[in-house]
Amino acid sequence: MSGEVRKAVIPAAGLGTRFLPATKATPKEMLPVVDKPAIQYVVEEAVAAGLSDVLFVTGRSKRPLEDHFDHNTELEQVLREKGDQERLDLVTASSDLARIHYVRQGNPLGLGHAVLVAESFVGDEPFVVLLGDDLIDPRDPILERMIEVREEFGGSVLCLMEVPRENISLYGCAAVTPTSTPDVLEVESLVEKPSVEDAPSSFAIIGRYLLDPAVFEILRVTKPGKGGEIQLTDALQVLAQLPADAGGGVRGVVFSGRRYDTGDRLSYLQAVITLACERDDLGPDLRSWLVDFTAMLPPAN
Repeated sequence: MSGEVRKAVIPAAGLGTRFLPATKATPKEMLPVVDKPAIQYVVEEAVAAGLSDVLFVTGRSKRPLEDHFDHNTELEQVLREKGDQERLDLVTASSDLARIHYVRQGNPLGLGHAVLVAESFVGDEPFVVLLGDDLIDPRDPILERMIEVREEFGGSVLCLMEVPRENISLYGCAAVTPTSTPDVLEVESLVEKPSVEDAPSSFAIIGRYLLDPAVFEILRVTKPGKGGEIQLTDALQVLAQLPADAGGGVRGVVFSGRRYDTGDRLSYLQAVITLACERDDLGPDLRSWLVDFTAMLPPAN
């Protein structure tokens, strides 16, 4: 149970095939949500929860991601000479967010393998894994609550979200039992992308994990599972059966806030429109245009 949570791991080695051809030469993590890359929202979420060190687990063609979180001295100097402090602040915000680190995953062998690659960075500390495709609305923070649950119970903590039963095969799924705390569930077992018939519940694992370092020893011996990949879900299944003094036990915090899947084209567009509509500088004009535009659309089938 000991150990302050200071480190975040963000797997970012995926090819982004659902967004081709846009992601042929641009990392999917760099696709803009309004005027900021999706991945910056994820890093800002980690920093807001008090995490100070962020490791990106990357692959080929991810150099633009690294450049975004570095200083662009030429651009900064031009903006400084123009006296454009507003844009200068926007440019430097990403490079001043946190201590950013990078490691190559090499062969893309699954999420469990990406986490294992982070072992030397994490060491013997609890740490958070954030999936870049999951954008949690900053008004509905979840990491802080997950850290509280870890401090109370130890072990590992997952973010769970109840989804329509027919959609459960898109996610990892948890078999759960209630606890005395309304928003905390005991995780008994997990299965990766089960069929609707075989799913033990409607609670999906969303892309936020607070993991005990005991997970590394398990991942080192975890065999490839669904899809021929090393599944983090399989390692969590083992952790759930271990005693507390061995870093075992898995709990889930039920999340009912706003979340966008920026790895899905429709949800990505919904995220852009939603967040743009709520901005003071864009919202009024965009909402007015949307009212006029949708009034001209034919009825949905």
